[in-house]
Amino acid sequence: MRIGPYTLNNNLIVAPMAGVTDRPFRQLCKRMGAGMAVSEMVTSNSLLYGSAKTRRRADHDGEVSPISVQIAGSDPAMMAEAARYNADRGAQIIDINMGCPAKKICNVMAGSALLQDEPLVARILAAVVSAVPDVPVTLKIRTGWDKQHRNALAILNIAQDCGVQALALHGRTRACGYTGEAEYETIAAVKVRAHIPVIANGDITTPEKARFVLEYTGADAVMIGRAAQGRPWIFREIDYFLQMGSHLAAPEVTEIHRVLKDHLYDLYAFYGEQAGVRVARKHISWYTRGLHESAVFRHEMNQLQTLTQQVSAVDEFFDNCRARGKNLAYVADDTITEAA
Repeated sequence: MRIGPYTLNNNLIVAPMAGVTDRPFRQLCKRMGAGMAVSEMVTSNSLLYGSAKTRRRADHDGEVSPISVQIAGSDPAMMAEAARYNADRGAQIIDINMGCPAKKICNVMAGSALLQDEPLVARILAAVVSAVPDVPVTLKIRTGWDKQHRNALAILNIAQDCGVQALALHGRTRACGYTGEAEYETIAAVKVRAHIPVIANGDITTPEKARFVLEYTGADAVMIGRAAQGRPWIFREIDYFLQMGSHLAAPEVTEIHRVLKDHLYDLYAFYGEQAGVRVARKHISWYTRGLHESAVFRHEMNQLQTLTQQVSAVDEFFDNCRARGKNLAYVADDTITEAA
């Protein structure tokens, strides 16, 4: 799959997730087999460009190409400025957020709220594409505002007319949030009409589901979000399954421990110890889902305040896991099984 001048290693993409897809997580997912990872959203409000949070989100030091940065907002001129700002700081692809269903985003007419105003969508897309003529612009949307107003096909036409070079489509409306099951009929209909790559998103949690969605929709790629939280190896598992038709062995506890610790130290280095310890808590919780006595461990983990305490607790937890069975492996259904 190609986006502008960039040929991806495969058709597996990390979805942008607020508070999750920071540089350490994106780098990890790429090492684990993702062809591309999209950053968490960056505000288009220029007043916030000097904030530590915005500076971190524009930090791509050492990140593997292509570097895709998502911007969010509702004012065409500010979105254009945000695109230039991020392109000047290393963004190789600018992604526009018109898919976030969060109330705090939609209440300011950004994210998926924009799907209600197609003329404004056109003005934003045209402004951003014009602002960064040498940088590919992509767009992420939902199927519509609600089930009675699915307008993904209309948005596709606007996007193509404006020069957008790829469209990611989550198979839910804004009103659905993350409830119910993603529907792929709209994605399939969009793909039939599209002249640009279409990326399918929503409820892709297993290798089998990834293959089904690719075949059913005809999409050029799949985008994976929540299923990669605490399970970054899902990308290598899917890639192997799509190529070989069989399953890659699940990671053993020893590997989970190693991957988690590497991730933790990347977080500490990126955020600093105090903030890094807070950010790390949710990742530790995700990595340990399904492991024996993990609920008690997660509760105790949230009380720890220092890097040393956190790492020591993680080491002790995984040492206990290995003591109960050195070949234990983590599998997708949150159970523990003996590794083959």
